[in-house]
Formats: sequence, structure tokens, C-alpha cells
Amino acid sequence: MTHRPALRTALVYDFDGTLARGNIQEPTLLRDYLEMTPADFWGLVDRRKRALNADPILVYMQLLLERAAELGKPLTADVLRAHGASAELFRGVPEWFDRIDAYAAERGLALEHYVVSSANEEMLRGTPIADRFRHVFGCRYAYDAEGRAIWPAVAINYTSKTQFLFRINKGVFDVYEDTALNRWVPMDERPLPFSRMIYLGDGDTDIPSMKMVRHQGGHSIAVFDPDEWSRPLTPTKVYNLIAEDRAHFVVPADYSPGSQLDVTVRGILGRIARDQAGYRGD
Repeated sequence: MTHRPALRTALVYDFDGTLARGNIQEPTLLRDYLEMTPADFWGLVDRRKRALNADPILVYMQLLLERAAELGKPLTADVLRAHGASAELFRGVPEWFDRIDAYAAERGLALEHYVVSSANEEMLRGTPIADRFRHVFGCRYAYDAEGRAIWPAVAINYTSKTQFLFRINKGVFDVYEDTALNRWVPMDERPLPFSRMIYLGDGDTDIPSMKMVRHQGGHSIAVFDPDEWSRPLTPTKVYNLIAEDRAHFVVPADYSPGSQLDVTVRGILGRIARDQAGYRGD
């Protein structure tokens, strides 16, 4: 049999609530560095977005800058990266990548991992798993000559996330590059087709991305914090994701061997491998 190169395949993750519990800013950046409780900070974001009729992502980025200025504590890329290390990863995440990569490779798939998130990109790059991603897309600041954050350079909200899925699809990673992104490319000539893309997200902000990946022939998985299943809203949210045809699967955010998520992703990878002539599934 003629040897064929491994097929590029992607797992694309949201971060907050998908790979880690809660919001990445909460464990130490808000509480320790900016001396605010998460409830106070997000409450202020909610009030200001309503008062200004503004995008909540831009509002939270602005408020981080304002609070840092009030305290006389510069918000720098180094500070953000340092606090990103405190992200509380879900069970099994650190060991997930080697295991699922090996599983995919056995089936002729070259698995790549990406993050598309509304969290701070600088913080995401400070997490213990940052080096496992081919590319990280997140909200990012512009910096002055002294390295202090001065203005949002990239803001990713729930609808603009879909733009970055097309960037992965077409291999256009520079955010400023819109000409190449918008140039028409036949589906079969794109580096990473949606049919070999699996999107993992945790809820409302991921719905446009999950729906788009599905409609383009890919696969979507919604996850939820297993510790929150007893809360009344969690089962309702899971029910709606299934009933409204938002995601193919809804599973707990547990990445350990044999978990529902692990079995589901392996099943999808096996299906992708079987759907490609000459590639071996289970």
C-alpha cells in the first residue's frame, strides 16, 4: 500500500469553562494584583456595558486597565503571563494532549490543538499547557515603549470567534491579515477543512462557533463543569444545547482516560479517519 501523509486534524478549544474552571482572571489577577473580588469586577462590567451599550469584552479589557492605573500597578504582558499560571485546569487536562495525539496518529491523523478565547491571550500563554497549542487566539493589548498595556489590540467576542475558525481553516494566523482571510479558496484546497475540525466550548459564547463548525461539516462538543451539575441551571443549559441542536455532544469537562469526553473525542477521530479513503480507523 502506498504510504500517505498523516491528515491534519484540529481540536479547537475555548478556554474558560472548557479547559479550566471559571475565568482565567479570577484566581490571582483580580483578587491579588488588582485587589477586587470577581463578583465586584464582573458586576461592574455588567453595569457599564449596559450604561454604554458596549461590547462586554471591550468593557472588561478597559476596566482591567483602569483598575491597574488606579492602583499604580502597570499591566504588562509579563504580569498577565505570570497570573495565567494560576488557571485551575480541569481533571486530566495536562496529560490529555500526548494521549489523544497518539490515538490520532495511530489512525493516520496529525492532530493539532488551537485555542480561540475571549480570555486575555497573554494570560493564556502563561498557562502550564500553553506550549501544547499550535496557535492561541485571545484578547490582546497593545503596549507602549515601556511595555505597559495601553489599548485593546484584539478583542474576541462570541460572534467574532467564528473569524478565527476560518483563520485556522485557511492557515491565516496574523490578525492584521484580512486580505488573505477573505480571499476565496476552494474547500478542497484549504489546509485544514472543517470536516476535520472538532470544536469544544462550554456554553452561550460558543454557540455561534459550534453551530458554524457543524454546518460546515465539522463536529462540536459542549462541556460543563462536573462540579456544577447539581446547580439548577446546569441541567437546563445542557438540555437546551441538545434540544436546540447546538452541539453534537454534551459531556462533563473531564479529560481523564475513559471519561465521556475522552471516549467521545476518540470516537469522532475514528470517524474522521474512516471517512478518509485509505486511512485506518478502529
